[in-house]
Amino acid sequence: MTTKNKKMKLKTHRGAAKRFKISATGKLMRHRSGKRHFTGTKSASRMRILRKAVEVNPADAPKVRRALPYGIE
Repeated sequence: MTTKNKKMKLKTHRGAAKRFKISATGKLMRHRSGKRHFTGTKSASRMRILRKAVEVNPADAPKVRRALPYGIE
């Protein structure tokens, strides 16, 4: 019996899948840090800014893309 060598499936890094999202245009998005505790001392405008997602730094993007080989469903 002969078997063909098939490429192995790549596993998605589950921690990265929970932290990053890929936008419809293909950008890697992340949430800002600093909104878990001590929120009473931060201004409302600062909290609004922290609420929004931002693009991942271009230097880190290749590492994140390797952790998410198939994108995120």
